[in-house]
Amino acid sequence: MRIRIFSDDSGVSMVGTLNDSDTARAVGEALPITSKAQVWGEGVYFEAPVHMPEQNAHSSVPSGTLAYWPPGHAICIFMGQTPYSPVNVIGELKGDAKRFARVRSGETICIEAVEEDEGE
Repeated sequence: MRIRIFSDDSGVSMVGTLNDSDTARAVGEALPITSKAQVWGEGVYFEAPVHMPEQNAHSSVPSGTLAYWPPGHAICIFMGQTPYSPVNVIGELKGDAKRFARVRSGETICIEAVEEDEGE
């Protein structure tokens, strides 16, 4: 599933894809999601109305990875930071995730489904 994550507060918008995992499907079913961003190191986290256990969780992920952090019921955008604890990888961003470094804690962040032919 193609998605768009954006923060109008910071003027950041990127498309990405959700994979075919159970956790990614649960996130996809909850879309659209609007939340408040929390910045930790080189990552942006935001709460989501999804409650999933660890599933094939990873302790290390590359920049651009989209993940779900089970203890915090949060979606994570990684820009180089190692996860605090294992995360369920749910997809990836297309392009340089470091654009999300402009996002500040407390800003509104949204994730929504987009049509397959929608531009970036």
